[in-house]
Amino acid sequence: MRLSIVLPCFNEAPVLSHTLTTIQALLLELRASSQVVSTEIILVDDGSTDQTWAMIESFSREDQTVHGIKLSRNFGHQSALLAGLFHATGDAVISLDADLQDDPAVIAPMIDAYKKNADVVFGVREDRTSDSFFKRQSAVSYYKFMHFIGVNLVENHADFRLMSRRAISFLGEYRETNLFLRGLIPMLGLRSAKVGYRRSARAAGVSKYPTLKMISFAWQGITNLSVVPLRLITLAGLGLALGSLAITVWALWIGIFTEKAVPGWTSTVAPLYFLGGVQLLAIGIVGEYVAKIYMEAKRRPNYLVESVTAGLEVTREPSASPLSDQPR
Repeated sequence: MRLSIVLPCFNEAPVLSHTLTTIQALLLELRASSQVVSTEIILVDDGSTDQTWAMIESFSREDQTVHGIKLSRNFGHQSALLAGLFHATGDAVISLDADLQDDPAVIAPMIDAYKKNADVVFGVREDRTSDSFFKRQSAVSYYKFMHFIGVNLVENHADFRLMSRRAISFLGEYRETNLFLRGLIPMLGLRSAKVGYRRSARAAGVSKYPTLKMISFAWQGITNLSVVPLRLITLAGLGLALGSLAITVWALWIGIFTEKAVPGWTSTVAPLYFLGGVQLLAIGIVGEYVAKIYMEAKRRPNYLVESVTAGLEVTREPSASPLSDQPR
């Protein structure tokens, strides 16, 4: 089999040399043991402002199996990952982050699962002690909520995965502008497997996903994959209608049978503030979905390739390959 490794990079100059050396050593072992016939590494520069692209060009000149893709600007991690997947030529493609928090040692078990006819092999974090308490607990809550609204996510899986040529071809049929690959790939419905690993601390540099950006990414996942929040608005409206009826009955009872009521306050002010706040929330959620329709209608590209290193062709679609089962 031919194996491709895709690494999205955004200002990864401090860690890139160490990452590439580690990956190259691992691929050398795989070739020596005949687990793979040939390998390639695709580094995608997602609009970096440091020396990342210069380093990628240097690596490419030194090693013909290393290729670089430079996007015209910062399109975001998911778009950079998609660009790498669509430019890869291997029978199987493994994606992982350049910070080496995902353990490259489990690439070999991923290949074994692929050879047992798994089209997608998910890397699943079995130990997240390197993450903060807040990040671990928020992740648990997020996965529970996603399952509650009917979204099929692989728990403790980020973007460390192996995909067969068939899986990438299927993914190419999705034309969405708002990308959330962690939710899209399980939707392909292909045979899958899981490989566990221990998440490590970042080798160097700083995280590209601070708390606010993680929250935004999580919200993208919710609104990209489910309409349940819209349906919750309907249920909330029904509940508020019943609640307002109850308040009206209570206000009438106070006004008729007691002398404690402040004239007009209970029946006017309390429901007004309550319903006003809920309406603003509902408008905000509906607006989020309308914004997504607006962005999808524009049909803007997920990424634009400014240049590639020698030996790699610019493409917008998955590399051509038969969709039938191939010997593994």
